[in-house]
Amino acid sequence: MEITVRDAVTVLHGMGFGAILLLGFSGAFFILYSSAFAGHPWTGRQRSVANGYLIGLAVLAWIAVLAGAYIVYPWYRAAPPPGVIDFADYPKRLLTASPLTSGWHDVGMEWKEHCAWFSPIALTAVAAIVIRYGGRLGAFPGLRNAVVALLALAFLSTGVAGFFGAMLNKYAPVRGGPEIVLMKSEGHG
Repeated sequence: MEITVRDAVTVLHGMGFGAILLLGFSGAFFILYSSAFAGHPWTGRQRSVANGYLIGLAVLAWIAVLAGAYIVYPWYRAAPPPGVIDFADYPKRLLTASPLTSGWHDVGMEWKEHCAWFSPIALTAVAAIVIRYGGRLGAFPGLRNAVVALLALAFLSTGVAGFFGAMLNKYAPVRGGPEIVLMKSEGHG
């Protein structure tokens, strides 16, 4: 049983960073609810934990997007040399070669590569505003609503990017590079 380096990086990008990021939104929504809607006063330790959580979530979003844009995406976009007719190692070309799958590139990848950037940008803004206002956020309804909208935008953009990433990898996986042997099988005699 083996996996290529590109497979492993792609899995880490999507199922590692992306999936953990999606799960992390539940904590971010809880923090916003607790501080801005329920009006729970924060102690110094609670505020530090909430701020650290939101900073960590924003950093995770940046890592996921930057890894996708600068590591996985160039492998996806790789152009085949002239004369190559098997596009298995060239995901973009594999998708665009057939009218049945070209939509995954034309719509899926175009949406994924653009909307994914909303997540780290919006999460960074959410973290900065919550750090600045903390438990007083509820006293500013307009700002509170803007922060909730930013968090919802980040969640939606992460979900869209994750969905298209999973579908694209299903139809045109990013493969190649050295193989990592996970398990060797014994010969059956």
